[in-house]
Parts: sequence; structure tokens; C-alpha cells
Amino acid sequence: MNSKTKKPEWAPEDDSAGFACRVMDGVEAGHDGISSYQSAAKTKKAKIVHRPIFTTEQYAQGVLAGSRAMLGRAITLVESNAAHHIDQAQEVLQQLLPHTGNSIRVGITGVPGVGKSSFIESFGCYLLEQGHRVAVLAIDPSSSISGGSILGDKTRMERLSRDERCFIRPSPAGKTLGGVARKTRETMLVCEAAGFDVVLIETVGVGQSETAVRSMVDFFLLLMLSGAGDELQGIKKGIMELADALVITKADGSNKVQAQTARNEYERAMHYLQPSTEGWVSHAFTCSSMTGEGIPEIWQVISKFKELTTASGVFAQHRRDQNVKWVHEMIDAHLHESFVRHAGVRKIIGSVEREVANGALPAVAAVYRLLEAFESKTS
Repeated sequence: MNSKTKKPEWAPEDDSAGFACRVMDGVEAGHDGISSYQSAAKTKKAKIVHRPIFTTEQYAQGVLAGSRAMLGRAITLVESNAAHHIDQAQEVLQQLLPHTGNSIRVGITGVPGVGKSSFIESFGCYLLEQGHRVAVLAIDPSSSISGGSILGDKTRMERLSRDERCFIRPSPAGKTLGGVARKTRETMLVCEAAGFDVVLIETVGVGQSETAVRSMVDFFLLLMLSGAGDELQGIKKGIMELADALVITKADGSNKVQAQTARNEYERAMHYLQPSTEGWVSHAFTCSSMTGEGIPEIWQVISKFKELTTASGVFAQHRRDQNVKWVHEMIDAHLHESFVRHAGVRKIIGSVEREVANGALPAVAAVYRLLEAFESKTS
């Protein structure tokens, strides 16, 4: 037995020397929770490994050349919240911007268990067969306790992830409304610059907050289950009125007839809803990710949507409106970050929160006090 190992603290007191589980002391953590390279280097037990530093031009040229490695690095740069990365990320995006906008952006949402990942794999494989290049941005829910995400969508798209014509990027939702990662829009632009002409955005699927994804896609696809009953009534109308198409999944085997019945019911319901896109009438469909039945028809619907809305000018206007909305959303995010980092706010926010929690200060009065501190000249 290795002398450096020992019994865990939770081992039974009366266990024998043959207790199977052994542990060893860890290493001192760095500022980001990762093992300290410097401490390890001092003991000559590890070698310091520096990540390569790329210029803005190298990032942009690599993405435009279709380098998957550089595409991944560029997205990592864009997703970074480090101050020294943000400026360079914007410079990279500025160079890539003339090469973006040439894709169809499809948002795919639905309740957990509806089969979003299975649908995307089947749909994505069909698109690859048609000669398209597909980027999948899969947004995973983040834990409200630890803040972590499993990021397991890529493992559920085994066939799709093996194809070089497809790029799958799982990202944590963080605290963003609707499970749309804060950097998803910029990630989408990077993928478009890399030559992907179909961008699929898989959202968390948690109800009406999913309307956030509507502000960044061209076509909004809602996946539903048959026989789900009344438990979904609370989210149906709020999200159905935003859908450009509704698809009943798992329409195969003994469930095929039930799925068709559900399609008819949803079709009648959608008849009474106001169209989400001007000049377009939304309809309900069925499909099977297992057999592929119904998948080609869904792509035909999306293609027809783009053709009609492009001819009417709605497609281009929709994107212009999205860009303006994006600006205001980023302003809101920046102001919030500036607020929480303000020295005057940080100085009093703890005591203000305690007063509110103890019922000594009304919430509205607390807000005004914090805003007064934020607006003061002291920073």
C-alpha cells in the first residue's frame, strides 16, 4: 500500500486494515480552483505549461480558414469574462462581422424529455446529407447552487459529433433568462464566419422564459410530446404564440397514432393564435428522430419560411430589430456589472441587505439607497 495514502475521514472507526478506499493529500489550489502550477513547479514535480497566445489576426484568419481548433479557441475567447480577453474578443468579432449573416438561425426548444438532442442529431444528419454545414449551440442548464453545468449534449449526439461538417458547442446557461448563454449571439457570429450555413440553438426548455431565444433566431421551433396532459397548459400559450412551427416528437411505433391526434389538436389551437412572424402562418407537424420520418418536411418548412420572409423583407427587418435589441440588452448587462462592482455600492450593500432581510428597511427604500450610492461621485 502506498505510504502516502490514508483512510478517508468518513471510514468506519472499526474497519480493518483492508478497507478498500484510500485517499491522498491534494495540492494547494490556485486562485481559480485549479492546482497551483507555481507551487508544483517549485517542488520540481510539474512543468509549467503556458497556453499559446494568438493575435487578433490569427484568430480571425483561423476562423475564416475553417480551422476547427481556432474556431474553438475563438469561441472560448468570446465566452471569457476576463477583462484582458473582452477587448480582443470584440476586435476579433469586428474582423469577422463582414463574413457573418449568411446562415439560417433556428432556435429549438421544448420541455425536458421531449427529445431535443435526439431531434437535433437526426435533423442535423439530414442537413449534412443535403450538403449543409451545421453548427449546434447547445445550452445546458446551470446549477443554482454550484453554478456548474454537465454539458452533456455533445455526448448525446454521437453520430453528429463525429462528422467534420458539424460543429457542436455546449455552453452553460449561467443566470441568463431562458437558458440562453450570455455569449451565445457572439458565438453564433463566429460560427457563421467559419462557414456554417445552418445554426441550431438548443435551449434549456423551461417554459415562458424561453422567449429570450426568440431575440436571436430567424425560425423558432417548438417540440412537444403527445399525451402530455394538462401539466403543460401553464406554458403552452406563452410559448406557442412565438413558435413558427410546432413538432410532435416520438411519432413512431405505437405512439404514432397518438402523435397524429396531438398534432391535430395543436393545429386547431394554433389557428386561434396571432402569427409570430408577419406574413407567416404557423402549423403543427410530427416526426420521429428514430426513423427519420417527418424530418425532411420540417426542413422544407424552414426553407419555405426563409424564402417567403426574404421576399417580403420581413427576414432582413427581423434581424435589424434583433441587432438593436441586442444593443439594449448588452447595455442592461453592462450597467448591472458596473453597479455591483461600484465601490460605494459594495461598501453598503451587505448592511442594506441585512436590514431588508430583518424587515427594518422596505425593499424600495433599499433600492433608492443603493442607487444613490451608485450615482455618487465616489467610485
